Parts: sequence; C-alpha cells; structure tokens
Amino acid sequence: MSAIDSNTYTGENCGIPLDLAWVESSRINLPALVRRAESHLTRRSIKKEWQAAWLLRAVSCIDLTTLDGDDTPGNVNRLCFKARDPVRSDLIEAMGVEQLNIQVAAVCVYSSRVPDVVKALSEMKLPRPIHVASVAAGFPAGVCVGQTPLQQRLDEIKAAVEFGATEIDIVINRTLVLTGRWNELYNEVCEMKAACGTVPLKTILGTGQLGTLTNVYKASLVTMMAGSDFIKTSTGKETVNATFPVALTMLRAIREYYQRTGYKVGFKPAGGIRNAKDSLSWLSLMKEELGSEWTHPKLFRMGASSLLGDIERQLYHQTTGRYAAIHQMPMS
Repeated sequence: MSAIDSNTYTGENCGIPLDLAWVESSRINLPALVRRAESHLTRRSIKKEWQAAWLLRAVSCIDLTTLDGDDTPGNVNRLCFKARDPVRSDLIEAMGVEQLNIQVAAVCVYSSRVPDVVKALSEMKLPRPIHVASVAAGFPAGVCVGQTPLQQRLDEIKAAVEFGATEIDIVINRTLVLTGRWNELYNEVCEMKAACGTVPLKTILGTGQLGTLTNVYKASLVTMMAGSDFIKTSTGKETVNATFPVALTMLRAIREYYQRTGYKVGFKPAGGIRNAKDSLSWLSLMKEELGSEWTHPKLFRMGASSLLGDIERQLYHQTTGRYAAIHQMPMS
C-alpha cells in the first residue's frame, strides 16, 4: 500500500513509500543522547516577563484532555469553557495581552464525547477555531482486549470524523514494532490515515512499551512515511510516558524525515507533564532541536489535563507577586 494522495490531502505530510533500507539502517548513539537529555534539564529556566510570554505560548499548544471512564456532557462542557478562556481575564488584562486571544489548541476526548465538544464550542464566540481531537483505533492499547480487528479500529476513526472531530489521535499496535513487522505497521497507519480523510492524524507510539530507543526511532520513521501529521510519545496511560531521551529520539527522526522529504511533522509529548517549568523545558527543546516553527501549535502540542492549572498559578504570581491558593483558580 502506498502513502496518501498528495492531490487530495490538505495537511503537511503526504507520506512516502516505505523505505525499509532507511528504517533498518537507523542507529541510536545512546550515551550521547542521554548526555544531551541530562544537559538540557540542567539549563537555567526563563525568568520574568520572558517566562510569562513563553507560558502563554505553552497554553496555546495544549491539547486540553479528559479521557476518564466517568466523563459526562457536563464536565466536557466545563472543559470547553476552560479551553476558550484558559487564563483568568484579570491576569490577561494585567499582562496587557488581550489582543492575543489566548486559548488552547484543542480539546481531546473519547469519540463518544465528540458531539458534546462540537456542541459546546459551536455555542461559543471564538476568535479562532479550537480543534476537536478524538482518540480512536483501540485507544489506549492499539489492539483492545481480544485483539480488535483492524476494520473495527478503522470504523471507530470514521465514526469520530462523522461526529465532527477535526483531529484524530490513534495508537499503534506495539507488537508490530517489537517483532519488526514494519510493512504491517506501515500498512495499518496508511489505512488509518485514509479513514481520517482530510482530518490530520496524530499517531501515538506508546514509547514506554517499545523496548529500545532504536525501536522508537524506527517506529517514528515508519509512521511518518505512512502519512502521520504528528507523532506522539504516549497515551498517558503507560507507566513510562514523555521523557527527554525518548523526545530527542523522535525529534531527530522528525528532523531527518524533513531533511530527506521536505515534509514537516509535528510532535506531541503526553503523560507526566504537570507543571509550568516542564512546559518551558519542552518548548526550549523544540526550539533548539527543530527551530522556532516547532514552538507553535501547528507543529507542537502538549497532551495534558493538569498542566494548565500550574501555568495559570505561575502567571498569577508573575502579575501579583503572590502565589494563588487552589480555590482562586477556576477549573483547569
């Protein structure tokens, strides 16, 4: 199976035919990668007004997420209001950035909750669209209990798109990576991309379950060749989620893919990103490894459910000189 048709696709990455020689020749210099990750973590953080500016950029790159079994239309509706107004209006006014119309990049939910998000956002006055992201294709396992057939996973993607999802987050079958079945992985992601139609595809690798960083690199290449618009570290449900060694591996795969093909692929770390300092570290890593273009929501997202609250508290401190109590912050 070949990659998607560039004549009908409206996204950044049209994909390429699977190049197994490129995939199999990939190697990771683990000591150098670990040193680079460790040195990044020891860098001095951004201070004062520059910190506030970068935190606002971080807010604009958040996929505000709820993926709980007890999600209801009510709590999804509240999440959508928070997506529209992620930072208290008095803080926005104190910083003098009203004209930026700060809002998050997307609201991410299960496919069954997509109609709730679409309805809530359609009833709001938005300065620009907020994406409706849906997880699909057997999330979070990639193959559900009983080894869900591929067709059932494709049907779930199509249903989410019909419900109104404007982005699809799928998760790969990690067994295909662990057993080196790259052709099968490529074909599955191609079919999932086709099921999305013109809706962008974000592909979750589940890196904590791939065994080695070499596998992470190879899986990154294969899924990009198949047309993924974003590659994402984790579902957020694994015991090991977004780490800097994994991120560097994926970012360098994105860089090599761009250098060879000219296609820009986005990156989304997810799981374990809970505080404002973490978000600044991720943004600086993107700028250093891929450039400023990858610090904007078109090519960078952070999957988070609790991160926004800590960013808002840091902005409160920036503007008032005091730290806010939890009850002073609206739902985040």
